[in-house]
Order: sequence, then structure tokens, then C-alpha cells
Amino acid sequence: MFDFAISTVTIAGIYALMALGLNLQAGYAGLLNFGNIAFAGLGAYAAGIGFGLGWAPLPSLALGVGLAMLLGAFMAGLGRKLAADYWGIATLSIAEILRTVATNEGWLTGGANGISAIPALFDGLPRPWNSVAFLALVLAVLAAAAWLCARLGNGRFGRALRLMREEPQLATCLGYNLRTLKTRAIMASAAVTALGGFLYAHYMSFAGPEYMLASETFLLWTMVMIGGLGNTLGVLVGVVTVQAAHVLVPFAKDWIGFGSDVAGALRLGLIGAILLACLLWRSEGLVPEKLRKIP
Repeated sequence: MFDFAISTVTIAGIYALMALGLNLQAGYAGLLNFGNIAFAGLGAYAAGIGFGLGWAPLPSLALGVGLAMLLGAFMAGLGRKLAADYWGIATLSIAEILRTVATNEGWLTGGANGISAIPALFDGLPRPWNSVAFLALVLAVLAAAAWLCARLGNGRFGRALRLMREEPQLATCLGYNLRTLKTRAIMASAAVTALGGFLYAHYMSFAGPEYMLASETFLLWTMVMIGGLGNTLGVLVGVVTVQAAHVLVPFAKDWIGFGSDVAGALRLGLIGAILLACLLWRSEGLVPEKLRKIP
């Protein structure tokens, strides 16, 4: 039970990092990025490729974050010629292209089998203290990222992003460069999300193309929408809510006695029902964004 609790909280913390990254662009800037999971995939593959080259974790992390930020800059460049909805479809296409490349370029990514045997960051410690140490690292990184995202969101940069989201013409009149704001938001989001993917690869000791499935992006969107777009605390609440649904269904399976196939469908149905309820009765999320009002 102790190992299960550690694993649950660790995975929740990693997904919270990715959700915070998505919230930087989707919540504050209002950008419909449906390929956000590609940033996490780059972070995960950087961990695997760096391990294969004999690198230490920090250079591998720098590689993953750097590649993710370059991809974010490229995605932002596409937004110059595409409307918001078409840009969202384009980002989804980019993530699928990267997943296809990862599946087929076995010499670099291990192909469909991925890269396995990635060492955990605290292998030298005995069980269960290695898992506890990794959890402490994840929680420390999450706390720092949440503090930084809250500072960005409540500072001048966050106010500029919200103005661009709500009144883009007014933002332009006030002298803001919308392309620069979008690029900075996407690149910051890419860095945080890639960090989450890097930690996930080391925790699972594996990096594979399934890390970049579109369903993973929409899972992050579900967490952010349930918790509340544009609100750091709301994102964390959304992650806890979705993770609780994932955890409670297996226990219900044992109590009630239905099969594993039913449990999988029930888990998706429960998360969908929570999302639908929020859309109908709490459209701004469980913790709504608080905007400053001019008296």
C-alpha cells in the first residue's frame, strides 16, 4: 500500500508539471495547443538518448528543454499564418508527426519498442527510500514550478497575456507585440512540460512513442479545464481530481466485483462525467480564475 501511494503521488506530481506548462499558454494566453504532449515526449527521449550516450542527467535535461523550446518557437511561427482553430489542428499534426518519426527511427529512438533501462535518479538508495527520494524531488520541482507560474501569471507578463487573450486589439494599441507574447508563452510552456516528460522517463525507466499520443494531450486539457484555466491552484486541483478518479476505480472494481475491461471504461466514463459536470455547472472550473476589476 505504501508503494502504491508513493507511485500515485509521484505520477500525479509529474502530470501536474505538464498541466502547469499547458496552463501557461492555454489558460493565460488562450492558445489552443493540441500537441502539447510533444514537449513532454522530447524531454522523455532526451533522457533516454542522453543515457545511451553516457551523459549525466543535467545535460540530458538541457537537451530536452532546449529541443522543446525550439519546437515551441516553430509552433509559434505557424501561428502567424493560421487562425486559432487551424493552429490548434496544426499543433496536433506536429505531435503526430513527431510520434511517427519516433516510431520509425529505431537507430535513434528505439522505434516502437522505445528506449528502456533508463536509470532512476536515486538507484543507489535502498528500497523504498529511492522512491521516496524521487517523490521528494518531484514535489520540490512541482512547488518551484507552481510558484514560478503563479508569479508569471500575476505579474506583468501574465497580465499582458490575459489582455492579449481577452482584447487583442487593445493589447496591440497599448504597444504589445502579440507574436512575441505568444512565442514567449509557448516556449515557457514547452520548458515546463519537457521537464515533466524528463522526470517521467526516469521514473518509468522508459521512453516510447506512446508518450506522445494525442490522448495524453487531451488528458492534460481535461485536468486544466476541470481545475480552472488561468489559475495555478485550479490546475493542481484538477490534477488531483483526475488522479483520484484513476485510483478509486480499481478499488471499486475489487469492492463491487466487475472485470478489468469494465474498470477501464468506467474510469474514462467517470472522468468524462466530471468534465461534463464542470462544463455544465462550473464552466470556469472548480477554482475559477480571478481577474482584476477596475473600480
